[in-house]
Formats: sequence, C-alpha cells, structure tokens
Amino acid sequence: MQIKKASYLISSPSFDKCPPPDRAEYAFIGRSNVGKSSLINAICGNEKLAKTSASPGKTQLINHFEITSIRADEENKGREKTEKWFLVDLPGYGFAKVSQSSRRRWEQMIENYLRKRDNISQVFVLIDSRHSPQKIDLDFLANLYKWQVPFSLVFTKSDKENQRTVSKNVKYFLEALKKQMQFLPRHFITSAVKKTGKDKILSFIGEMNEGEED
Repeated sequence: MQIKKASYLISSPSFDKCPPPDRAEYAFIGRSNVGKSSLINAICGNEKLAKTSASPGKTQLINHFEITSIRADEENKGREKTEKWFLVDLPGYGFAKVSQSSRRRWEQMIENYLRKRDNISQVFVLIDSRHSPQKIDLDFLANLYKWQVPFSLVFTKSDKENQRTVSKNVKYFLEALKKQMQFLPRHFITSAVKKTGKDKILSFIGEMNEGEED
C-alpha cells in the first residue's frame, strides 16, 4: 500500500462530533511523549501533518485525517485500487502536566470514542521500546481487551536504543501482556527517524481495508 494524499480534516471534542463513520478508521494512541505525532507523519510521508511538540500532552482533541491510498487490485492484475480511510490521532495518556479534571475529561472522551465509534478497524497502541513494561500501558491494554476493541502494538523509538535492549523490552512486554489475555495482538517495531516498520503497518492496514470489502 502507498499513501497518495493525507490531509487534516477536523478536531472533535467528543465521539459524537466526529465525521460520519462512512469508512474504515485507524486510531493511534499512546502514553504522552511516546513519539505518536512523529510516527504518524512518517507513515503518511508528511512531516507537518500531525503537530509535534517537545511538551507532552499537546494533543487534546480527537484529530481526524483523510487518507487516500492505493494498493494492487488482486482481482484485476496490473491495476491499482484507490481507497479512502480515516487516520485518527488521539490524546496521549499518562504523564501530561494537566489538571486532574482535564485528565479525567480526556479519559472519558477517549473511552467513549473507543467504545462507541462504530467504524474503528484497528487501534494502534504505541509503546516506548526503550523502557521495560509500564503498568500504565498494560492497564490501558487490559481495558481495550475488556471492551473488545481491536488493537495492535507499535513499539516506537527503536533507533534510540541498541537492538538487544529493544528486543529484550519487547519480549518482556509481550510476556507481561500474556498474563492478562489469551491471545497476543500483532506487534510492530518502529522508528520514525529511520522509517522502520512503516511499510509493515501500511501493509497491515491494506489487509484490513481488503477485509472490510468482503
């Protein structure tokens, strides 16, 4: 799959203010300062698409982007199929320096979106590969599992640490996750700087879009 166009659409304060759920939707979320905006920009090939900031907690609304992509049409060999879908940048959870009331409002907004937005095909949960398993990430994933929200893991910033440490942290995280759910989700190891994992994520989204057509 190849993204041909990615453009900002709208920022919404609640799930019921989001655009009509008329196409597949892929949401990205993670702990504050996990590198979410940088990864979204790398995937879409546009460094200015999602706003990046040195201050965690900058994303405070449900941000929708319209994506136009192409992929090989298996039924008509040699041709390409054009697809339109939504990419969603969700507020981070965790260590943003905000008031307790603001944090609770964010949490409720995110929960309502995840549980009530009908067209979510997949939630990509971003995990910092430089660190050992964090309780806040495991607790969030436990909620997704309980709510039966489809999700995958995206381990970020793999270029910031040696590969042995990254592999060890990913292994420990999956082992911790196995203790709270029967089946492990698909996972990707990424670097926004080196574009590692970009093609695999796009290929997976292409597979999901194809499944939506069946």
